[in-house]
Amino acid sequence: MKYTAQTIILIYALFNLQLSAQTKIIDQDTRYPVSYATISFGDGQGIFADDDGMFIFTKKLYPDVDSLFISALGYKDLALSSSDLPKVINMQSETNKLDEVVINALVDRKFKTETIKPYLDDDYYNCWLPTIESEIAVFFPNGNDQLKKITSIRFPITLESKDWTKRKRANADKRKFSTLFKVKFYHNDNGMPGDVMTYTNIVFRATEKNGDEFELDLSEHDLIIPDTGFFVSLQVLGYTDDNGKLLPNKKYKRIKSKNGYVKIPTNFRPLLPFTDEIEAHNTFIKRVFINGNNWVQFKKGNGIESSLLKRDLNNYGVGINFNEYKDE
Repeated sequence: MKYTAQTIILIYALFNLQLSAQTKIIDQDTRYPVSYATISFGDGQGIFADDDGMFIFTKKLYPDVDSLFISALGYKDLALSSSDLPKVINMQSETNKLDEVVINALVDRKFKTETIKPYLDDDYYNCWLPTIESEIAVFFPNGNDQLKKITSIRFPITLESKDWTKRKRANADKRKFSTLFKVKFYHNDNGMPGDVMTYTNIVFRATEKNGDEFELDLSEHDLIIPDTGFFVSLQVLGYTDDNGKLLPNKKYKRIKSKNGYVKIPTNFRPLLPFTDEIEAHNTFIKRVFINGNNWVQFKKGNGIESSLLKRDLNNYGVGINFNEYKDE
């Protein structure tokens, strides 16, 4: 393929713009990158840093933004002006929020493996369409006083067929995607997600090859189920390249209508199936970049506009595997 001189100049200019716009977030003490930090700005907007702590922000991309608000697990929140944005941003760790050292008292103890299966569904219309401003949390109660360690989380996902007319056929070719998700664990604070259980960054990449669920192995983490239960949350960070590197993305895409251009949220694949087979309202959501950033129980009457609630699809049916240890 041949390129004109003007095209080559344009590509070169865009490449240089991207390089000049890159900002890196690091730990001020260790100088290590702060991976997957949240950068909020404007009225309910935001982006994420990648695994190297890099993000792209320019006045050309966001002309009306004058300040950024940066947050990350285990670090003090940081607010700074978007004018003269430094190439390197230092974040200060919160020593009182570092992970506690867990003494492994589970070696050689007998246990039985327990499973709560995920709720799967391949119907497009029964699914939540993930957007980067949303985080979904699911509550799991603790059924008894036995010591329990989480070994894996099983996230149900729904694949889309390339051909819409064949969408319900299991053997239809599926739409390709490569999407990065962040997972968090929260203590139960009077029925709502409270403090996080670990400050370790836990992420995974899902593709259409994972089928109808993604099982996240947590065997190397000492995640003990608290007496009052826990919440596990899922948040989409964006699409990745073939090597799993997070790609820059925009929260909105512009669609031309009769009345001009309108902004609609960018939905990421895979879709997340909801279910009506769970009696309790165990699912909570929050808008990560919206002012307040508060959790809301996903049910009718809580001011949530969703076609899922209109059909009583109240829960994202996550599954878990855990070891239940016998008394010493």
